[in-house]
Order: sequence, then structure tokens, then C-alpha cells
Amino acid sequence: MQTRYTDLIHQTFEFPQAEFEVENNELYFHGIDLMQLVKEHGSPLKFTYLPKIGQNINLARDWFNDAFKKYGYRGKYNYCYCTKSSHFSHVVNEALKNGTHIETSSNYDMEIVNRLIDSGKLNTEHYIICNGYKDDEYLRKIAELIDRGYQNTIVVIDNDTELAKLLDLTTAHVNVGIRIASEEEPKFPFYTSRLGIGYKSIVKFYQEQIENNPKCTLKLLHFFINTGINDSAYYWNELTKCLRVFCELKKVSPHLDSLDIGGGFPVKNSLGFEFDYAYMVDEIINQILTACQEHGVEEPDIFTEFGSFTVGEASGAIYSVINQKKQNDREKWNMINSSFITTLPDTWAINKRFIMLPLNRWDDKYERVLLGGITCDSDDYYNAEQHVNAIYLPFFKEEEPLYIGFFNVGAYQENIGGYGGIHHCLIPQPKHVIIDEDKNVRVFSEAQTAPQMLDLLGY
Repeated sequence: MQTRYTDLIHQTFEFPQAEFEVENNELYFHGIDLMQLVKEHGSPLKFTYLPKIGQNINLARDWFNDAFKKYGYRGKYNYCYCTKSSHFSHVVNEALKNGTHIETSSNYDMEIVNRLIDSGKLNTEHYIICNGYKDDEYLRKIAELIDRGYQNTIVVIDNDTELAKLLDLTTAHVNVGIRIASEEEPKFPFYTSRLGIGYKSIVKFYQEQIENNPKCTLKLLHFFINTGINDSAYYWNELTKCLRVFCELKKVSPHLDSLDIGGGFPVKNSLGFEFDYAYMVDEIINQILTACQEHGVEEPDIFTEFGSFTVGEASGAIYSVINQKKQNDREKWNMINSSFITTLPDTWAINKRFIMLPLNRWDDKYERVLLGGITCDSDDYYNAEQHVNAIYLPFFKEEEPLYIGFFNVGAYQENIGGYGGIHHCLIPQPKHVIIDEDKNVRVFSEAQTAPQMLDLLGY
């Protein structure tokens, strides 16, 4: 009977995989010796492997270019990075290095845009898609950006009052988009997205506020649904309604030349993950072109705003199992040396799934366990509900430390967890290292210290 952890993985999944392999009983991620990383930097530890960002950007670009070529699609494709997924400079810089544009979502994002302009990383050739609800300060900073000559700034209007306020703040010509308030899935507690303008009101809004206004031009229609891009009846139904609105709008708005299909490409969350990205892109382009041809309008340029897909698969979190608690006859709790609420808050908030694997002892026998964080909160755990099925790890041994890694955690976790701030039970932010294409490692930030937290608390 095969009872080693390595046997379990090989029997359950296709393994090794593109990013994972095991050498000498230890796990490697994109060729990175993770146990060596632990020996040098300890745990808990966050790491970001920068080349994965460029790889995903270029994969998406290839999928769209292939679909364009297949169908004779005459529009252009523009890849925007959605900064809210990870605002870190090393992430944004890597995205821009790979030819992306930028999508912002708040007043504070504009400060990042200004820093990127000052450092020469953003120029007037870049598209800057300004999304989200816009308070007065956000509108003011957008107006200042346009006044500086950044005419490729496209302001995506979220409601019927934003445009008039913006035009009062600048004498320059403004390129605008309109966001569609898509209908939500039936399981949602509300029927229509709070963001954007309703399907039936968009043409009217254009005619009342944009059509005869010499200060602005409609360039883009924006479409996004919370569940992201997936092969479901709900997604295709919403896309069909979006395309109908685009074609109706195009017939009365000759300058409308772009369709933003938002973000939402899924991130690999299991060794058994399957998603045909190329098929989805192919079918999206096919449907856009078909709809345009049926209505006799020119096909638009395509914008995407991939955030999680850009950065999610570039990062991991490493912990050590510091103890095992046997609470009853069936439940064994492996306690990690950090907190899920602090470092992987989506596991706690929305039961998000990540790939979890041990870094060492793959030849050992395995056992079924639960994973617990070290806060006093009963919700600080990771179990079968998040992990799709039961969690198995090599047997706990006090004399042989076990290290585990969570992978593809690069999107949103620091933002939601409050990077560098105060966390539940004062569990500190872990050390964070960055790894480049030559496998060189540099420390981005050291682990948070008690004095730093006490200073924040006013002690």
C-alpha cells in the first residue's frame, strides 16, 4: 500500500506541473528552491516571483492576437493592469515593463499614477482607465492629469452626475467611457450592480450629456460582472446584452471605438485546476465580431483589466507547522506560526481556495489534518471547505519541522489584510522577498516588529 505523501499527489493529480516539481524530497516553485529560501529568510515568509507577471501578460496577449487573426478581427487589443489587485511598486513596474496600460479605481490610485509619470514609467502614449465611483477629490486629480496632456486618459462614468462635475474642473477635452450596471447572478442579494448605469438608460445618458457636448467624446463602453469571465450561461447572457447596447450606442455615437470587457480571468487554485483560457478568448471575440456584423457596425478595440490574473500566480506564503493539537478522536489541528486572517484574509472572508503543498518530507506518510492560525479567533483556520477536499500533509513530527506553502496568493491579500498595519491579535506582517528572472532574491520588507505596531497604536 502506497501511503507516502508523494504517492498521494501523483495518484490524484498530474504531477509534476509547469510551476511545481519535487527534487530530493523537497518542493520547487518555478525552479526556486523553497527550502533554501526558508533557510535564508525563515518563516512565515511572503515571496513574489516577478517573471510570472510578464508570462501571464504575454499569454493573454497571445490568446487575443490569435483570436483576432483567426476571425480577421480589425480592432486592437490593450492590456490594462488593474492596480487594486496589488499596488506594490515591484508589481506595477513589472506590468508596465511588459507593455501594459493602467486602470485606477480610487482617488489614491492617482498618486501612484503621478509617481509613475514623474519616474518616466508612464507617458502620454499609455491609456489610463479611471474606473470606480468618483468623489470630488478623485475627479479633481483626473482633471489635473488631463490638463497635463494625458489625453489617453479615459474616464469611465459610473453615474449620471460625475461627468458634469468633471467638465467643470477642466477646460481640456475629455475622453469618456460608460460603465454598464450589469445584472447580478440570482444568488446575489441584489439584482443589479451598484456600479455603472443601467442597460436601458445608457443611450439616453449619452444623448443627454455627451452627444452635443463639445467638451467630451464617448470612446468606450465598459462591461464587467462580479463572477468574472467564465463559461457559464450567466456570463454569455450578460455579454450578449452588453453587445446589443454597444451596437445601439455605436449607431448614434460615431466616436465610440472601444469595448472594455473588464477583468476576471480565474487564477489557478488547485493542482486539478482546468480552464481553457484560449477557448474563452476565442469565443468572446467571435461573439463580439458576430454581433457587430449583424448590426452593421465596425468592431471595437478591446480593453481588458486583468488584476488577479496578472499578479495572483506570482506569489506564495510559507509557514511552519509549530504544533499539532488533537481535539477529539478525528480532528488533528496543525498550528501554523502565523494567522490566516492576517496573511491570507480571503481564506477567512470568502472561503477562497489556494494551492497548498508541503515544502519538505514528501516521502513521509501522510495524515488528514486541519490548519489553524495562532490568533484567538475561532475563524482563523483553513479546512476542507476552502481546500475543495480534505487536507492531507506528512505526519507531524516534533523532531522534523514541516513547512507548508500557499501558492498563487499575489492578488488582494496584502490590501485586504492591511499591509504594515495592525492585525488581529497583533500578529505581525511577515517578511516579504522578491525574486527576479535570475533567481536573485532581495528583501522588500522585513517582518513587522512589536515596536512598530506599538507606535501605530500610540504607545
